[in-house]
Amino acid sequence: MDLFGAFLIGYLSGSIPFGLLLARAAGKGDIRSIGSGNIGATNVLRTGSKWLAVATLLLDFAKGFVPVLLASWLWGFDGPRIQPANLVEECKSLAALGAVLGHCFPVWLRFRGGKGVATNAGVSFGLAWPIGVVYAVVWIAVLALGRISSVAGMSAVIAAALGAWLLGFAHFGPVLAIIAALIVWLHRANIGRLLRGEEPRVGSKS
Repeated sequence: MDLFGAFLIGYLSGSIPFGLLLARAAGKGDIRSIGSGNIGATNVLRTGSKWLAVATLLLDFAKGFVPVLLASWLWGFDGPRIQPANLVEECKSLAALGAVLGHCFPVWLRFRGGKGVATNAGVSFGLAWPIGVVYAVVWIAVLALGRISSVAGMSAVIAAALGAWLLGFAHFGPVLAIIAALIVWLHRANIGRLLRGEEPRVGSKS
């Protein structure tokens, strides 16, 4: 029940469609009808509002970070009940997985959501800040160099999974590897456009 509770906390948090809600509140309509049809910050940016995209990015980050932090408190050493270390790690991992799955497959939107890049950034910082730093550095560096959001996102999720193993957080490696595989799979259309040289760059009109 502890493990299921941690997963449920993550899923319910991750499934809040902030991009869709903010765009509607700002009078931008349904962002699922434009661009990629996703509910993430990259597609919100296509409405022409940078501030709306930034707000979506931060909130999508938070819905990955907060449930992992909450799981750490509820089932952690400083929480209501003292728990063994392996249970704490498992609860944090399941909260992380639930948050990303909630963003990608929200029950409220018939399981059609975003691609989980920003939410997984929050998850990475929540699991261990060094993993989050690796995620952020790779994401920002690749985006700055190539200005292709999909490449930056896929590079960051793979780097986070590898970083967990290399930085001494191997216990979080499996869940981050599963999340990385999922996010790369959700980018399969982007990969096809990259191979054809048709993937748009951030800020381009196409």
